[in-house]
Amino acid sequence: MIAPDNEQLGIMPFRDALLRAGAAGLDLVEVAGNASPPVCRIMDYGKHQYEESKRLRDARKKQHQHKIKEIKFHPNIGVHDYQTKLNRAIAFLKKGDKLKVSMFFRGREMAHTDIGMELLKRVIVDLGDQIVVDSPPRKSGRMLGMMLSPKAQK
Repeated sequence: MIAPDNEQLGIMPFRDALLRAGAAGLDLVEVAGNASPPVCRIMDYGKHQYEESKRLRDARKKQHQHKIKEIKFHPNIGVHDYQTKLNRAIAFLKKGDKLKVSMFFRGREMAHTDIGMELLKRVIVDLGDQIVVDSPPRKSGRMLGMMLSPKAQK
């Protein structure tokens, strides 16, 4: 049995503990039910629940949600279009988002998947020291794809 001021009251019958909690105008809360003997505490349970929810809410505010952004390429992309998409990728990575880079093949482009693979490797080289490659370029159906994430900031 633990008092509201964290003083240990020792082992006592349930009825006595309940009477003490009632006299103090507080609740009797089982803290460790698996212990032998079970540990109970006299506290304001509503206040305890409120503080616990407030603590969890604050913890959720501080954690960063990782968003996955996607950039799509085609094998016959122009130089300026490539540079524009690369700049968008850099902006996403600086914001702390993960990046999915996809390369789609249409019709006869499927015969030249090697061009697509070279382009994805070029993206990795151009982004250089800003990224960590989570999954290397992989082919699945009419698409090549890879996952990148920003390098941890020190």
